[in-house]
Amino acid sequence: MNTVQPIRDMDTVLDIANYLKRKNERDYVMFMTGIYSGLRVSDFRKFRVGTVRGKDHISIREKKTGKEKRFLINKNLKRIFAEYTKGKDDLEYLFENPRTHKPISRQQAWNIIKDAGRQFDIDDLGTHTMRKTFGYHLYQKTKDAAMLMKLFNHSDIHITLRYIGVEQDCTDKAISELNFGI
Repeated sequence: MNTVQPIRDMDTVLDIANYLKRKNERDYVMFMTGIYSGLRVSDFRKFRVGTVRGKDHISIREKKTGKEKRFLINKNLKRIFAEYTKGKDDLEYLFENPRTHKPISRQQAWNIIKDAGRQFDIDDLGTHTMRKTFGYHLYQKTKDAAMLMKLFNHSDIHITLRYIGVEQDCTDKAISELNFGI
């Protein structure tokens, strides 16, 4: 399995969001949910319309860890949810497969993100890209690795920094600046 990366460049984040919005509104909302919440796809793909409509926070039990998590719905994501859920029933899945009326699968979500990456010649994207993008940009804004470690339920700050690609950025920068005078 290849390691996926965060989308470090904000213009690329916006390009992918716009691409997905033009292609399929559900896929756009899925992407925005991932980059604004930092949740795993496995934790938000089964959300129902009533889970997000008119809410300020969402409480979940993480599938992977079994831990309770409460997160704030960012004002931009709240607006996206409000527009997307207009006219939908509270019991509808937010990210519904129209053929089965069930939530999209993790594989479908992966295909959506992978396809978006291909449109912009980016190979190392996958479903965790959304979570890592959230973490990377939150870290760039706050430089608070301890907060991210807690948000991601990681046991060590170095795990968090490696996960969001910051350690790789530091390594790349150091190597690029290496100069033996030759």
